[in-house]
Amino acid sequence: MADATFDSAARVVEQAIAARVFPGAVVEVGRHDRILSTIRRGTQTYGADSPTVDDRTIYDLASLTKVLATTALALHQMDLGRMRLDDGVQHWIPSWQGENRQGVTLTDLLEHCSGLPANRPLFQTRKGRVAFELAICDEPLEYPPRTKSIYTDLGFMLLGFAIENAGRATLDHAFDEWRDREVGASVELRFHPPALWLDRTAPTEDSPGGDALRGIVHDENAAALDGVAGHAGLFGTATAVGSCARWWLSRAFDPPSSASAFARFVRRSAVPGSSRALGWDTMVPTSSCGTRLSTRAFGHTGFTGTSLWIDPAQDLYVVFLSNRVHPTRRGDGIQQARRDLHDAIVSDLSR
Repeated sequence: MADATFDSAARVVEQAIAARVFPGAVVEVGRHDRILSTIRRGTQTYGADSPTVDDRTIYDLASLTKVLATTALALHQMDLGRMRLDDGVQHWIPSWQGENRQGVTLTDLLEHCSGLPANRPLFQTRKGRVAFELAICDEPLEYPPRTKSIYTDLGFMLLGFAIENAGRATLDHAFDEWRDREVGASVELRFHPPALWLDRTAPTEDSPGGDALRGIVHDENAAALDGVAGHAGLFGTATAVGSCARWWLSRAFDPPSSASAFARFVRRSAVPGSSRALGWDTMVPTSSCGTRLSTRAFGHTGFTGTSLWIDPAQDLYVVFLSNRVHPTRRGDGIQQARRDLHDAIVSDLSR
């Protein structure tokens, strides 16, 4: 199916580029068993000689790392019987001490309801896993666990450390093994992108010296963790993210015995006021996926201008990759562009 079939969706991308929301974007639309279409528009930067984006363009996926790597690896460790959702965080992270922390579980980290604050600029004073782990475990909780949900990078950093302890491997190595086995060894999705990818990597923010970050993780805390963290650090193509989307979506069509774990991971939390599932977000009227996906839809966004939404009810996924933080993170318009894009895709499919 040619991308002209998705002419309304393509116009949304073109209008966002014209408004300088981002210089370019790649959108992949698919079902659980195939790609329907890929929309490619714009260039890597706003420069007159910048390369056009295509299926091979690499993007900093930012917080899509939380679901593509960390959540998937948590599910994998649970499939292996090494971890359980009700495991206490302290079981895997001994530094997690304190009376108000005793009942916090891996589920609470996945559902962003552990009591941890949203974020802290740990990179300003700390570097490396040991220093970050101790700092997060010393961070006062902002609210009693499970009384509400605050989206937190800190919790996913800690979850990444717990997965490393359970699997006895660094997060990047564990992800490489999982990706090769479950999604495919040729899929271009990894921490620490190789030098061979550099020319086709869309840059993120310009540095104070004027050079754009290219192939170096944009998130400062992830950079202080050598580019490998539970909350950010993955790089990849829209094609690669689409492969992961089909892996998740196909589980919705598995026999009940093997689909039960999937169902638990994408079910909305019972925490008051929360739209979160395990790692994933779910469909609400204000979601980044617009208004036309079903109530069963789940997804996630990334600060750099990325998103992935999956709707089992419509057998549909949408990968949207851009570098909206280029040349600066101060731009706006990405939220509306995301919503308009998803609404347009569903409209185009209904014709």
